[in-house]
Order: sequence, then C-alpha cells, then structure tokens
Amino acid sequence: MFVAAPIAAHEFWISPKDYIIDPQDQLVADIRVGQDFKGNASGYLPPRFVRFDLVQGDDLVPVEGAMGDRPALQMQAPGEGLVTVVYQTTDSRLTYSEWEKFVNFVTHKDLAWALEEHAERGLPQTGFREVYSRYGKSLMAVGAGAGADQEVGLLTEIVSLANPYTDPLPQGLPVRVLYEGAPRAFTQIEVFQKAPDDTVSVATYRTDAAGVANVPVKPGHEYLVDSVVIRGLVPEAEGDPVWESLWASLTFEFPAE
Repeated sequence: MFVAAPIAAHEFWISPKDYIIDPQDQLVADIRVGQDFKGNASGYLPPRFVRFDLVQGDDLVPVEGAMGDRPALQMQAPGEGLVTVVYQTTDSRLTYSEWEKFVNFVTHKDLAWALEEHAERGLPQTGFREVYSRYGKSLMAVGAGAGADQEVGLLTEIVSLANPYTDPLPQGLPVRVLYEGAPRAFTQIEVFQKAPDDTVSVATYRTDAAGVANVPVKPGHEYLVDSVVIRGLVPEAEGDPVWESLWASLTFEFPAE
C-alpha cells in the first residue's frame, strides 16, 4: 500500500477501552494510528496483521474475531492476571515526494544519522521509497492484574520491567527497548501521557547501556511509549524501498490511587 509520507510519522498503538477489567468481562481494544492519543481505529482485518495475540505467563492465545469487527479485540481473557496484547502489522510502503518530510521524520525520531548515510549511498532526495511495519503491545489487568510482561519475540519491542497495576513505581516504570532480541542502548523513546481530562503531554527520554529507561508516571494517567528503528535496504529492482522503519509501542495505565 502506498501512502503519503506524513502518515508514516503517525504513532501506532493498541487502545484498550478499559485497562483494568473484572475477570468475567471481555478484553476490548482498538488498533489506532494517529497523533497525541487521537487517531482512527481499524477493525479486525487479518490481511493487515502478521500476529495478534494475548500473552499471559506461558500461555499464548491468538485473538479471534469476524472480519471487520470493531473494536478489533473483543475476547474473554485467558485468565485472571496481567495480559499482554501483541499486534504486528504487515508491511506498508510509502514514497517520499518531499525531502523535508524524510528529514523531519528521522530528526524527530533521533535518527538523523540516516541523512548522512542517504547522501553517502547516492540516493535521490525525492521519489525514494520506504517500507515500514508496526509492533504494538499493551498491558491490561484482569482482576488484580498480577503477573509480568515479557519478551514476545517481535523484531523490535518494548518490554515493561515492572507491573504498573501491582508494583509501586516511585522512580517510574522501567522499560527495556529491544531490536532483534538485543537491548537498544542509548536510544530515544517518546512518551505520550494522557491525563484524566484527556490533555496530552509528550516527552522524550534515552535508554541506558542496558537499553532501559524509566517512564515517569502519575496516578490515573494513560501512557504510550514509542521507539523507532530505521535501517537501510539494498534494492533488488528499480523502485524497491531503500529504507525500512520498524515502530515499537507499548501502552498501559497507571491506576488512580
């Protein structure tokens, strides 16, 4: 699918209706693309995802639905405890008609080194293509929500190292950013914080040598953590993408006191 370049700069996230539910209730969540916690929701569309799973401890349950269901997730929880919702999109492509859009994207995501590499590779400033994919996770609590997030085998992912529903977080929620299973040291994460009155604030942080960063949290607030990988591609034919971006996201709520 070819789309205008600005779409690629939009965030992707799993958006639960309620992050904390009773054991007898369903897990309900939308799949969204947009900005500042506002975006269009897509339905349950298998051609658009590689995987869509519920992970709880050692159990992995594929999300089931009817084509076009909205919200995309409407399922009974596997059991009481912490559930990690996992969603990986299929690949999408875009063509850059304006060099400034690529500059703004990689600069905003702290990937400006790609501009020098682009020039060194002798690539044009317009008409080049990028392929991108999204790797979303969301933490939902069933009942008390006891349990832990874990690596789920995504090409890039953000792993919560504490449970926002059961653990005290005086220093914030520690998260680890991974790429191909290895920590991404000294890389940028972008954090969107949504208050109970729906106002949104945005901040950036950097991971340490172990790929870990602490996300400051406030009671009753919802969070989206985002991190992007970009890597060069060698085109096999004219018109093939020359860049690939991989978008990791994690959503959760820090409960009100």
